[in-house]
Amino acid sequence: MNNTFLNMASIGDFDPLNASIPATKVEITVSCRNLLDRDTFSKSDPSKITPGERVRVSVTFLRTGTKQQFGRTEVIDNTLNPDFVGKFILDYFFEERQNLRFDLNFMSVLFHQWFIFVLNHIKTTSLLLPLQDFLGQAFCTLGEVVGSLGSRSEKPLGGIAGKKCGTIIVKAEELNNCRESVLMQFCGNKLDKKDFFGKSDPFLVFYRSNEDGTFTICHKTEVVKNTLNPVWQAFKIPVRALCNGDYDRTIKVEVYDWDRDGSHDFIGEFSTSYRELSRGQSQFNVYEVVNPKKKGKKKKYLNSGTVKTQINFTVAIDFTASNGNPAQPTSLHYMSPYQLNTYAMALKAVGEIIQDYDSDKMFPALGFGAKLPPDGRVSHEFALNGNPQNPYCAGIDGVMDAYYQSLKSVQLYGPTNFSPVINHVARYAASVKDGSQYFVLLIITDGVISDMAQTKESIVNASCLPMSIIIVGVGPAEFDAMVELDGDEVRISSRGKYAERDIVQFVPFRDYIDRTGNHVLSMARLAKDVLAEIPDQFLSYMRTRGIKPSPAPPPYTPPGQPIQTQI
Repeated sequence: MNNTFLNMASIGDFDPLNASIPATKVEITVSCRNLLDRDTFSKSDPSKITPGERVRVSVTFLRTGTKQQFGRTEVIDNTLNPDFVGKFILDYFFEERQNLRFDLNFMSVLFHQWFIFVLNHIKTTSLLLPLQDFLGQAFCTLGEVVGSLGSRSEKPLGGIAGKKCGTIIVKAEELNNCRESVLMQFCGNKLDKKDFFGKSDPFLVFYRSNEDGTFTICHKTEVVKNTLNPVWQAFKIPVRALCNGDYDRTIKVEVYDWDRDGSHDFIGEFSTSYRELSRGQSQFNVYEVVNPKKKGKKKKYLNSGTVKTQINFTVAIDFTASNGNPAQPTSLHYMSPYQLNTYAMALKAVGEIIQDYDSDKMFPALGFGAKLPPDGRVSHEFALNGNPQNPYCAGIDGVMDAYYQSLKSVQLYGPTNFSPVINHVARYAASVKDGSQYFVLLIITDGVISDMAQTKESIVNASCLPMSIIIVGVGPAEFDAMVELDGDEVRISSRGKYAERDIVQFVPFRDYIDRTGNHVLSMARLAKDVLAEIPDQFLSYMRTRGIKPSPAPPPYTPPGQPIQTQI
């Protein structure tokens, strides 16, 4: 689910003298105001942008006196007052004069489409220069920016005779040594409807606060079209970019409805901090998205959405040969055209409930105990969808599809080893022990564990992590080893070390088979008992770590999928 910044400008190697003298790294943020309007087909006619025309604006950063380009911002459509997310990161030498130059250009998408057509046919880039229209430039020194009040310098844009080109705002902030990154994801529920003929096209904008009370933009999500219940893609952002390593610095998030002409409609906003975001889990970290103007005008106005963290759900399925040949009706993996096999029933029963707590419903799905194509190597930790770099499946239906496809491509083998998939999830859980995420691993298996000692050790090690393990046993085998792992009667131990808390829940599927053949009832009873211990296991982790929940959501908060953040 990782999604990194695109089109980010970075010039961290900016050191013209290759000097070894100490330097301070600073981050430069650029904004512009009141830019000059430019006609699509003329470089001199300052006519207005016509409705429906997309104009793309970007800033190029160069060192004065050279043609070397050190970085470029992202391109922003249809605005004369852009705030660029892209940053320029460079070394600041107090004793040197570091001259900077910023060039502002715009590009019509009509030209852009024409250019791509020509490029595809004649394979040349010589037409790129006429494609861009010059909007102005500004010069300054890095010391001038750093030394300004609030490290903020505002300068007029020049370069076009007889024209007022607007202004450029350059901000500098010293960067600390924080090297953490955070994975976040948001989804919305029942956002305000802004489009007359549709719903809304929502996107999020993130800002970090400055000492002077202003805010600096640090991220924008993509636009999700025509929905009041958007699910934005997960994205990874350096904590340094989000709050410059200050966990208590205010982070403001604004929600907008995207409009083609650039006049995006404001839906609402909320404020938080990285510490607050990383503290909560599930319903315990909920924020209201509020439109201050609507709140001031309407007495009954409540909010425009909520925010919370989420549970991460991973599936691991037993592909050992003891399950029987999937082509035979006696196999536990038999793919009947008329009904689900026991693996599919267990997966669907548990997954359909727990997926309600996972905002993007993208689940890593693993298999173990099979020989994989093309070379027949045995794996105890393989991606069901065949993509080890991205094992995520879209919803439980996506997991089911990947499961069925795996049955057609892999060879059932053995032995039955649990520790690899437990350690797989534990590696992720170990990276976020602050309570901001909780991980649930569902293992569906048919038989006796082959690596009992290693599995016990893995569970004992994972018992101090934000993690729970659900084991569903299918078929007629004896499951004495599973009962031992459950630890309800005797706390599991390994090498003289006891598990810090009980994190395993085991149930045999055969105990839930309805004698009347009502598989729906069987699945409902199974899911209820399988998930019964998860809330207590989750809360026990929070209590032992002294992690207190944020205020609970107000009674009127609608159920379902509010805006959520995964960290």
